[in-house]
Amino acid sequence: MKLELGEHPQGTVLAVRVLPGARRAGVRGVHGGALKVAVAQPAEKGRANEALLDLLAELLGVTRGQLELLSGATAPQKRVLICGIDRTQLVARLGKALAETQRQ
Repeated sequence: MKLELGEHPQGTVLAVRVLPGARRAGVRGVHGGALKVAVAQPAEKGRANEALLDLLAELLGVTRGQLELLSGATAPQKRVLICGIDRTQLVARLGKALAETQRQ
């Protein structure tokens, strides 16, 4: 499956589909061009969004400050801006995360 990656003057935009309230947090694969990510926190008061950004920062090896939620604050489908790494690095890091998901 192919991920949707958009161009942005400050970096790359990643389409994400979030599954809040999961037993285990982590990448679950790709769904409809979006990275499917489960987080343990519920979708209340932005807790799932914060958990998503923290998880993506760890997964991609970037700081939390390099990530910005562009859209989807109250929806499962989100767009996240990733700054500080180029598209090639992002694709490589996402590929590694998806490969680890398939091994589990």
